[in-house]
Amino acid sequence: MHLSIVLVAPARAENIGAAARAMKTMGFTDLRIVDSTAHLEPATRWVAHGSGDIIDNITTYDTLADALHDISFTVATTARSRAKFHYYATPAELVPLLAEKSAWLTKAALVFGREDSGLTNEELELADVLTGVPMVADYPSLNLGQAVMVYCYQLASLMQTTPAQVTGTDENQLVALRARLQNLLTALDVADDQKMADWLHQRLGRLEQRDTAMLHRLLHDIEKKLAE
Repeated sequence: MHLSIVLVAPARAENIGAAARAMKTMGFTDLRIVDSTAHLEPATRWVAHGSGDIIDNITTYDTLADALHDISFTVATTARSRAKFHYYATPAELVPLLAEKSAWLTKAALVFGREDSGLTNEELELADVLTGVPMVADYPSLNLGQAVMVYCYQLASLMQTTPAQVTGTDENQLVALRARLQNLLTALDVADDQKMADWLHQRLGRLEQRDTAMLHRLLHDIEKKLAE
């Protein structure tokens, strides 16, 4: 599985350099930056010692949605309240989850938010799964470079596996499932039930390939019945 690291609006060049260095150390190569030009400052390369190739190949985007245009599965990091978003995975729990996804999806992304405020609710809604680092401090905080290192270290084993032969149909299963469920909610006139929509959205990312295929079959039968 190809795993991209996405930094949303990073403010400090040093943090970008530290993130690049962490990626290089653990075998990751694709760094994407949203709504920031801080990586152009000299401090980025000073801190990213030995990781100039990653800095040279940074791709930039105006919005997070743009940065995820070719991504099939998105994991977003957050330390926010869990009042709305209920499914979190620790870095360790991401390993088997992404290992299973690598059998049928080729491109995933790990998204990190702003140093001071993280990701907005709208940005978090673009993710399939949310993750946070368990910490014992009353006011837990990791700087951006440290956070990237924690996740790159934990997920490095995924970079050693041979990529699976994934078909276009497999690659689009999860995206298509989300679209079909949204269409079904609209057809049932319950699309405005935000609690239901959130509940579905937060759990689809946990589905394995077999579960996703079975749910597609169920939706097909429901759609056929509704069309009668």
